Amino acid sequence: MAESLANAVSQASTDFDGTERAPMRLAEARITHGVVAARQGDLEQAVHLGEQALHSQRKSLPSLMMVIRDLTRILRERYPSESATKSYLGQLQAVTASSGLACGPR
Repeated sequence: MAESLANAVSQASTDFDGTERAPMRLAEARITHGVVAARQGDLEQAVHLGEQALHSQRKSLPSLMMVIRDLTRILRERYPSESATKSYLGQLQAVTASSGLACGPR
């Protein structure tokens, strides 16, 4: 269900030519897709989508952090020693530190 809703948001937030009309909604949809990928065992895709969301054009970090918590929790629980997880969490920490937000427990 989450994946279907994320697909609908992605489609509605992107113009026919690929232009992003709603970058924040797309970032949140990417995180949701990342959560689905992580649960299905696709760490590489989960991290890739998380990175895309972190580095999107426009973002409201407080809002995005609420969604990111799900992905970080799954990555920490299922893939704690993987280099991709450590790299993503490092990027997340850098983004949140530069904004003054906390990224949660380690």
